[in-house]
Amino acid sequence: MLELYDGALNVPEILTRWYVQEASNNYGAYIPFVGTVREEDGIEGLSFDVYEPILTSWFEAWVAKTSPSGATLKMAHSRGDVLVHESSYIAAVFSPKRRVALETIERFVEDFKASAPIWKYDLKDGKRVYARDRSTPIAGAGILGGIS
Repeated sequence: MLELYDGALNVPEILTRWYVQEASNNYGAYIPFVGTVREEDGIEGLSFDVYEPILTSWFEAWVAKTSPSGATLKMAHSRGDVLVHESSYIAAVFSPKRRVALETIERFVEDFKASAPIWKYDLKDGKRVYARDRSTPIAGAGILGGIS
């Protein structure tokens, strides 16, 4: 399940809803990861552009890859502005086995940072400025992939 929201994520609502959805599925592990915008370099927050078709394909590939292990993946991400100390990203793995969930969440979050078609902007002095120095080039993405 991939969910996109305008603005900051309501972490308690999303995590509780996911837990309730999966509570009777006999999982032995539920491991969430919550990404929060941290205060740095005087930013007021971050702003995100999401290319939904590629993000959906990327997420569906992960679902297919993890399905044989019995794991279920869920992800939520923000579009637009998210202020400092608010959440822009939640990922969760439900799995019959703890080790599968632990390994999957680590690989999933790291691949998300490297591969997801989401562009990040700093919110500073009321302006939206591309955060190039903290962005990861996406392979094959032309100018956005670091090819000049």
